[in-house]
Amino acid sequence: MKEENKSASGKVVGGVVFAVGFIGALVFGWVIGPDLLYSQKAQPINFSHVAHQDTTCEDCHAFRPDGTYVGIPKIDKCKECHESQMGQEKSEQILVEEYIQKDREVPWLVYAWQPDNVFFSHAPHQAKGVKCESCHRPVTEEKVVPYFYENRLTGYSKSTMKMVDCEKCHAEQNGSNNCEICHK
Repeated sequence: MKEENKSASGKVVGGVVFAVGFIGALVFGWVIGPDLLYSQKAQPINFSHVAHQDTTCEDCHAFRPDGTYVGIPKIDKCKECHESQMGQEKSEQILVEEYIQKDREVPWLVYAWQPDNVFFSHAPHQAKGVKCESCHRPVTEEKVVPYFYENRLTGYSKSTMKMVDCEKCHAEQNGSNNCEICHK
């Protein structure tokens, strides 16, 4: 009889230890781990897309003929409108005094930076009518840029597109998921 009690109590203790360990792993994986993996950084200056509603995206964000993105606009593009301060915004004062007047590029943190082995062209997506917001956050509504969450291991942004997102959309739209479409 004592052997059966030891066996039953051992199973209960084992079950409790397993449950506590399982719940602990979930908490670490979903709550604590991501906070350790990502560092939160602020952009060098706040950029309000709302304040720039009188321009189109293409006025600042250029593409090469093959549809690849040229990158964040250079300071010369900012100079076209902001040679001197136009308003009372603190961020515009910083832009003019620290970057435009000193002819320095703003060290923007790029949310959608992709690895070198990934080739992405906006051209076929634009031709198919894919809206920017399908892949990018709705920046036209932003008065304040969100924090940049950098993966401490890879250096990529938390909001960098993941391959699974592209594959899912390609499958839904009957697009090709062959490796050489995106990987060169």
